[in-house]
Amino acid sequence: MNATALIAEDEPLLAAALQAELAAAWPELRVIATVGHGAAAVAQGLALRPDVLFLDIRMPGQSGLEAAAELADEWPADIPFPAIVFVTAYDQYAVQAFEAQAVDYLLKPVQPERLARTVQRVQQVLAQRNPADRAAPLEHTLTQLRALLAPAAAATPSEPLRVIQASVGQQIRLVPIEEVLVFEAADKYVRVLTASEELLIRTPLKELIPQLDASLFWQVHRGTVVRATAIHSVHRDEAGKLSLDLRGLNQRLPVSRLYAGRFKAM
Repeated sequence: MNATALIAEDEPLLAAALQAELAAAWPELRVIATVGHGAAAVAQGLALRPDVLFLDIRMPGQSGLEAAAELADEWPADIPFPAIVFVTAYDQYAVQAFEAQAVDYLLKPVQPERLARTVQRVQQVLAQRNPADRAAPLEHTLTQLRALLAPAAAATPSEPLRVIQASVGQQIRLVPIEEVLVFEAADKYVRVLTASEELLIRTPLKELIPQLDASLFWQVHRGTVVRATAIHSVHRDEAGKLSLDLRGLNQRLPVSRLYAGRFKAM
């Protein structure tokens, strides 16, 4: 079967080894790009639109999971989403999570026998796709990614965060959690938006999310968490993308495809 692939691996020797093993296991597969970090995987994936993505889990900047989520959010609706194979050093949690979601994965160093089984599965997935239903691969991937990313926003702790501490000059401001409308990732900081001000905190968003009450604070984008009770309305544009208006905030916030399902029932 003829197909194209992109390899995202930050270790050049491992990337070269995977490409060599793929050439033996799947001679018709054409590797059209090899990149070394998650941002490049997203950029080249959108530009080249390969049939298969081999994504290393641990890469500089974005992880393979985060790159897959961003690709899914930006992918054109009229083109089938690529089949994804995650590549990881042995990690019991990752392996169990992949198996639970029927996501294919390869362990480093890649073994020819295991790669042969992966190639067979990927070829079956590509062969069974219905050309008339181009959205199905993306919806299937979104379901898998939601489950795989869920541990980063684990169950609400017994004592959710009640107060946000933010440095302002020589002061430490204490902001009651009830006043927060939005947490938004911004470089090395997280923006904390209330109805009257904007503050910065250094706690990464992925570390902040497990400290929040998940019933009150909803993640709506890779870098955005909003207070659910502040949502005034949900808008859908001509392309089907959602955005939110919040009470007390004069800006519209985009909702990624990964989290759009939260609003479909409404």
